[in-house]
Amino acid sequence: MRIFHSFRSRMCYLSWFFISKFLPFSLFPPGVCGCCCGAFRPRYKRLVDNIFPEDPEDGLVKANMEKLTFYALSAPEKLDRIGAYLSERLSRDVARHRYGYVCIAMEALDQLLMACHCQSINLFVESFLKMVRKLLESDKPNLQILGTNSFVKFANIEEDTPSYHRSYDFFVSRFSEMCHSSFEDPDVRTKIRMAGIKGLQGVVRKTVNDELQANIWDPQHMDKIVPSLLFNLQSGEGTESRSPSPLQASEKEKESPAELTERCFRELLGRAAYGNIKNAVTPVLMHLDNHCLWEGKSFAVRCFKIIMYSIQSQHSHLVIQQLLGHLDANSKTSATVRAGIVEVLLEAAAIAASGSVGPTVLEVFNTLLRQLKLSVDYALTGSYDCTTMGTRTIKEHEERQLQEAVIKTIGSFANTLPTYQRSEVMLFIMGKIPIPGMHLMSETDRMIQVMLLKSLRQVTSGFQSTNMLTALPSSFLDPLLSFALLEDAHIRLLVLEILVSLIDRHDNLPKFSTISIIPDISVLKLKMEKCSRQDNLFMKKHAQQLYRHIYLSCKEQSSVQPHFEMLYSLLALISMELANEEVVVDLIRLALALQDLALASEETLRVYNRCAVHALSAAYLNLICQLTTVPTFCQHVHEVIEMRQKKSPFLLPEDVFIENPKIPEILEKPEAEILFQQAKITEVLGGSGYNTERLTTPYIPQFTDEDRLSKRKSVGETISLQVEVESRNTEEITFEALKNAIVDSVGMEEQERERRRQVVEKFQKAPFEEIAAHCGARATMLQSKLSQIFEITIRPPPSPSGTITAGYGQTQSRSVPVYEMKFPDLCVY
Repeated sequence: MRIFHSFRSRMCYLSWFFISKFLPFSLFPPGVCGCCCGAFRPRYKRLVDNIFPEDPEDGLVKANMEKLTFYALSAPEKLDRIGAYLSERLSRDVARHRYGYVCIAMEALDQLLMACHCQSINLFVESFLKMVRKLLESDKPNLQILGTNSFVKFANIEEDTPSYHRSYDFFVSRFSEMCHSSFEDPDVRTKIRMAGIKGLQGVVRKTVNDELQANIWDPQHMDKIVPSLLFNLQSGEGTESRSPSPLQASEKEKESPAELTERCFRELLGRAAYGNIKNAVTPVLMHLDNHCLWEGKSFAVRCFKIIMYSIQSQHSHLVIQQLLGHLDANSKTSATVRAGIVEVLLEAAAIAASGSVGPTVLEVFNTLLRQLKLSVDYALTGSYDCTTMGTRTIKEHEERQLQEAVIKTIGSFANTLPTYQRSEVMLFIMGKIPIPGMHLMSETDRMIQVMLLKSLRQVTSGFQSTNMLTALPSSFLDPLLSFALLEDAHIRLLVLEILVSLIDRHDNLPKFSTISIIPDISVLKLKMEKCSRQDNLFMKKHAQQLYRHIYLSCKEQSSVQPHFEMLYSLLALISMELANEEVVVDLIRLALALQDLALASEETLRVYNRCAVHALSAAYLNLICQLTTVPTFCQHVHEVIEMRQKKSPFLLPEDVFIENPKIPEILEKPEAEILFQQAKITEVLGGSGYNTERLTTPYIPQFTDEDRLSKRKSVGETISLQVEVESRNTEEITFEALKNAIVDSVGMEEQERERRRQVVEKFQKAPFEEIAAHCGARATMLQSKLSQIFEITIRPPPSPSGTITAGYGQTQSRSVPVYEMKFPDLCVY
């Protein structure tokens, strides 16, 4: 029986072969093919043919599709043949423009992909991708969109078996091209662009986690994907990103290519590992360069906001480093371009607020400071190559905007740093500032000083340290204070602002922004803490420096209202942040010295400056007397202020520190009743337990090397600071002397300062011949002493062995070598 059926099947097959070979196919009616050929075709082909209806508008035959799916699951080895046959039919239908059957074929492929995950699916996928590629190569938008949608469905499938030979290069190129579609119909153009974006998103999803695939992060792919996304993102620039991760959007927004692009761009960046950040960001920088998008700032800032919010937080410093490198690479481009890059850096630093900008913190500030110096050079020379003069006015304006942007960015970076790194940055910037007096200062040096001090002010803004010794070390404070004595009023004001910012640790500065007589300071609600041990050590070490610079700043002719307001803030903050009993007495003594300065006839101060110093002294004494809570002290200060209000209001801040100061043309010597009396204050403070011995000695600032460095005074002063003056007389050291030295150490210190001042003054005012003679006499005396020492050292003492007679009856000791000397026996062993 089996032999009969087998023979019958073979005979039917041969009959059909000869009939189809020699008779035309058109002679057979439609039904004959189905009934005669069905038994001879492979089953998978019959199942595939049965899913196609006679009328393509009827759609896929679902019942037959279920049979085909069941067959593919039951016989997975046939899956590749099913795919090849479907691909063959689809190619034929595309060529014949039977697009209804094309859609049915793609729907069948999609369902088979979703249902089958066997080991042999790779060959089926190859057929599928071949069909998708065929659709994407078509010039029909509907076919392109159909192929894209199928690819997206395929991209969302997690395959059980890896593929070693699959390539997606064509799809990256084609989807990127679709993203730039310029189809005439705007609606169709939008659909094609959105299909391209979805396709790129599918490629990324399919390849980013598959180690066996070609690396999608390679520059050859990123240079196509990223610009395509940015092109569509730019088309919707008016719609600003609402949040770091817009997970929800309305239906209208989902139809926008810009919104879809942003989601795709975020997904791409969110999948980027440490080694891929550079390849993802570099095309962004190139796109912004090629299309001149830095100058507008808004789009560039939006792009990098998306980047910073999307990547992993620990990779933020990589983006910042790339921006810094790009800024260096564009050092000679226009100021507007550099300002745009700096603006992006500012926004990136604000987002990367995790407390670290990577392992090379100082490199960040070094790059920004270098750009700041270059900008100063460009502004002064008027050109970027420093060889030809350009449109100076326009460039100065643009460079000024760039400089402000760099300074603001430096402050933004500093705000992301911990305290210890911020202190390092402060020292780093200070080391970059040209030191006055070391060489001849040019206009460029002066501008660099101003810009770097502004940068330092930004870094110190909001800086709060519990220990002033670490916040203001000598290596930072000493050079900073040297700038406080420069003749440039702007630089002095910047130094005062930096000092005030560092000392203000409880946000009390806004309460002293203006100088005024405050009847009751309790309304200010000041925040105060007890002075710590570290703060006491700081004041012991640096208090005299601070007092001296406050005093000398008041002597400057170019000081104006902002300077006096900063000086008042500095005095007030020292009183609240760093004051103990000794510091309070010193500050009162300094305020009285300022009053004496305003009264001194030998000082060539303007009338305004004298009135301003009087007003500053009155405002501060009014504040400090309330802080000390000594009633009699407060009473004396208030009495003097009341008398000034009646007789001399121009000595109070309300009439001086206003837009049009009410001051006289000539300032007469004030009466005693409108002056603060040192004796009276000493008496009332002594009665309240304060040690007032220091108040009895007038405050006189000492001169140091800072004057030489900052002012570049005469050669005589420079010599005087290097030559040691007369030696002190030797005194007998006793217990009483030590006791007196300890008790009177303060007085001795003041006397020593006065002596040094007199010596400096002598070298300043004495004629050159007198100075030369003095130095020559000292040199002769020194040479004589050295000769005596050498005589004793080289020659042995006279020997008792004998003497020789010199001429004129004088006897001269004869020097005998040591080995010829005769010593007593007891001395020889």
